[in-house]
Amino acid sequence: MANNTENMQNKAEGGENESKDLAEQIGGLVDQAKALQDSAAALTSKVRLEEEAIRQKALTVESDIKRLRSSLASVLEKDAIDQREGEKLEEELFRARCMMSEGDVSALLPSKAHGSFLKMFLGPINVRALKNDVRLKVKEEYNNYRDRTAVLFLLFPCILLVLKNWIWDGCIPAFPVQLYQAWLLFFYTSLVLRENILRVNGSDIRPWWIYHHYCAMVMALVSLTWEIKGQPSCVQKQQGVRLFLTWGNARGCYAASKQIPAATIIHPYCIRKGT
Repeated sequence: MANNTENMQNKAEGGENESKDLAEQIGGLVDQAKALQDSAAALTSKVRLEEEAIRQKALTVESDIKRLRSSLASVLEKDAIDQREGEKLEEELFRARCMMSEGDVSALLPSKAHGSFLKMFLGPINVRALKNDVRLKVKEEYNNYRDRTAVLFLLFPCILLVLKNWIWDGCIPAFPVQLYQAWLLFFYTSLVLRENILRVNGSDIRPWWIYHHYCAMVMALVSLTWEIKGQPSCVQKQQGVRLFLTWGNARGCYAASKQIPAATIIHPYCIRKGT
């Protein structure tokens, strides 16, 4: 009986010691977590202050670049400086502008407004990439996407025009045409979304390039409301459809054979002529 009592006491003492050890370990772990939190908060605050200081310097440099470009243009107009010297100074300003717009500094500069189109589709989220390699990846993906879809641009209407006389006896069914029109709407909408995201990330896409995609998107949406009639008098009733497909075929040929260099559209400051 005495042995049983002693064993129970030993077990109780062992349990208390184990509980104390476990409590000490948890307490130490909590202290480490608090120390790490304090260190991370201090580092974040320090980085934020340094980032704000660099941002102010970047804004000053960008303002000076614009001012000096305007002054140089005025001097060149008055022929108050040698032409070669003017070109050399212009090249130096070009290099400075390139570093500001395409380098890591661009992440610190204020981004362009997201615009109502992005807000309508994506909501109030920030699509600005902080790293320069991510922004370049977005541009590269845009170029690849446009090149891939150029083939569909050519094949889709061409196939419909071929099948019109080969299988459908000159009378195109409504569904294939509406499928093509729906694809056009998707294509132009995706292009406009990607181009607006590129603008937010500092790409200098020409406004007319985006606006004409807005117009094409509206055109594709309106074309979906067309009533595509069949027999009888199919040739007369589908005159507009054939013209629309012919236009799509011509546009596809142009897109496939003469791609507009996206590099000159996206970042003209850092791409020289002929590259």
